[in-house]
Amino acid sequence: MHRLTIFTLLTCATVLLPFSTGAFAETLPPAVMQKIHAAQQHIKTIGMEDYRKVVDGPGEALIIDVREPHEYAAGHVPGAVNIPRGVFEFQIWKHVGAPASLQMAKPLYLQCQSGNRASLAAQSLAELGLTQTTAVVMSLDEWQKSGQPFVK
Repeated sequence: MHRLTIFTLLTCATVLLPFSTGAFAETLPPAVMQKIHAAQQHIKTIGMEDYRKVVDGPGEALIIDVREPHEYAAGHVPGAVNIPRGVFEFQIWKHVGAPASLQMAKPLYLQCQSGNRASLAAQSLAELGLTQTTAVVMSLDEWQKSGQPFVK
């Protein structure tokens, strides 16, 4: 049993490590990358410089980190709320005033580790009628290395 537990932990760590470091995109099948690129053709995207302006002064905008809770807990951009990509379409509504005062034009900035999950989430929200969604396409590792605001 002890060997099985160690094997399971090592296997899980090997599978999760590329995903959390951003190298995961390099191992994705071409169809997945095509889906991400197609999503980015239909949504608004911004990079690090413009994102820094949003983080410094979000105004009415909501900054959403779509990574998994353990990724968010390990460190995140200040002011970002965590709504994991897997439950995003179900949990976003309480952040945009549903059902009483639904704000379909509320500015939403979606961020993840690299922009891939954020892009897919932004496309999904646009399809649901939320009109002011923006995906942040950048490396969160580069964000940290360049000294941008980050909470651990």
